[in-house]
Amino acid sequence: MRYIFNFPDIGEGLEEGTILEWYVTKGQTVSTGDPLVKMETDKVVADIPSPKTGTIAARFGEVGDVVRVGSPLVEIEIEGVFAEAAQAEAKSGSVPEPEEKAETVVGTMEVASHSAILPASSEGVTGRPVVKQQSRHKVLSTPVARAMAKELGIDISEVHGTGPSGRVTKADIVNHKAFRKPESKPSLPLEADEVTYEPLSQIRKTIARNMILSKHNAAHMSLFEEVEISDLIRVRERYKDKYAAKGVKLTYLAFVVKAVVNALKQHRQLNSQIDMENDRMIFNNRYNIGLAVDTPAGLVVPVVRDADRLSIFEIARRIGEISEKARNRELTLEDMKGGTFTITNFGSIGGIFGTPVINYPQAAILGVGRIRKSPVVKGDDVVAGHLMALSVSVDHRIVDGGEVTRFVNKVISYLADPMELLMEV
Repeated sequence: MRYIFNFPDIGEGLEEGTILEWYVTKGQTVSTGDPLVKMETDKVVADIPSPKTGTIAARFGEVGDVVRVGSPLVEIEIEGVFAEAAQAEAKSGSVPEPEEKAETVVGTMEVASHSAILPASSEGVTGRPVVKQQSRHKVLSTPVARAMAKELGIDISEVHGTGPSGRVTKADIVNHKAFRKPESKPSLPLEADEVTYEPLSQIRKTIARNMILSKHNAAHMSLFEEVEISDLIRVRERYKDKYAAKGVKLTYLAFVVKAVVNALKQHRQLNSQIDMENDRMIFNNRYNIGLAVDTPAGLVVPVVRDADRLSIFEIARRIGEISEKARNRELTLEDMKGGTFTITNFGSIGGIFGTPVINYPQAAILGVGRIRKSPVVKGDDVVAGHLMALSVSVDHRIVDGGEVTRFVNKVISYLADPMELLMEV
C-alpha cells in the first residue's frame, strides 16, 4: 500500500514551510518516528517524523522549496497493509487484517502535542493521489469581519481565522488584505547586474507579517527615558564571577526583566490586551516576558515563562539558554509561545533610543538602549555616571500616557536602586 504523508501544521496558524534538509532518500527504509526532513517554519526549525514504517517510494520537493501545509512530503510503501485496512488504521490507531485490494492512502500527521493521522480519500489512474476537496462550509466570523470582507472584495473562506474556534476577525481581514498578492503588472526590464534577488525566508515573512499586523491594529505611542545605573553596575561586577563559576552569564538584561516584572504587577494595563470583538479587556495573570533575539536568520522572540517566580540567577540562566538555542536555530514552539510583554535589547549592538514595534496583541514593548558614560548631577555636584536608555512603545487604546509614565518611573526606580529591586518594594 502506498501512503502519501502531507506536511502537517506543527504550529498555530502555520501555512507553509521551507525544506532545509532531507534525511531520507528513495528506497530507504524508515520506522515510525524517524526524522524525514528538516523544515523551517515561520516560528521554528523542526524535524518532521515519519508517521509510518515502510520504504520511501518518493519525495516531494527539493532543498529550498516552499511547501504548503497539506501538500505531499513523501510517499511511503507499507508492506502488508492495504487500502481499507489503512483507512481503518488511520481512524482508530489499530491495524486490522489486510484486504486483497491495495490503493494509495493520503494522510497528514500532526506533530508535537498531537499524533493522530488524518485520512483523506484519493483516486486516480497514474499512481499519483488526487485528493478530493472538502465540501464548502459556512465560515465562522464576526459581523464586522464579514462586512469588511464584502467591502474589500475578499472571499472570506480564503481568510485564516485566528479567533475562538477559528473564527475570522477584523484583524484577520486586515492581515489577509495586506498580504494578498496584487494582480501582476508588467515591469520594466532590469539589467542583470542592477539587482540581486533572494527568496524571503520563513522568518522574514513572519517578521513582515507581524509588523504590518501590529501597525494596522495598535495605536502606537512611545516614551523615552534614561536611568543612572552606577549602583547596578557595582552589583553586577560584584556577582558576575560567582555566576560564571556556576555556568551562568550575569547580564544587565536579567535585572531589566526583574524590574519589568515587578513594575507590571503594579501596572497591569501593560500586561494585557484588548478584545475589541467582544468589547472587553484581557488582563494576564502570568508574567511571560518575550526577549527579542537577533540571529543571522532574523529576529525571534523566545519567552521567559513565569518570570515573576524566578530569581535573578534563574532569569539569567534562562536568558542564556534561550539565546543559545536561538542562535543555533533550536527553539521549540514551547520556547516561543505565551508571551505577555516583550523586551528588545538593541543597546547590546549600539543603539541608544528607538521606537520599538509592539508585539501584537500585547499592549507594550520595552527597548533597552546602550549604556554610556556621561556626566550627571548628584546633589549639587556633577559627577561621572552611567546612563541606560529606555524606549517604551504602548498601544494607546489600552495604556494612557500617565500610566506608561508611572510604569517607566517604577522600572527606573528598580534599576537605579538594585536593593529596592531585590526587596520588591
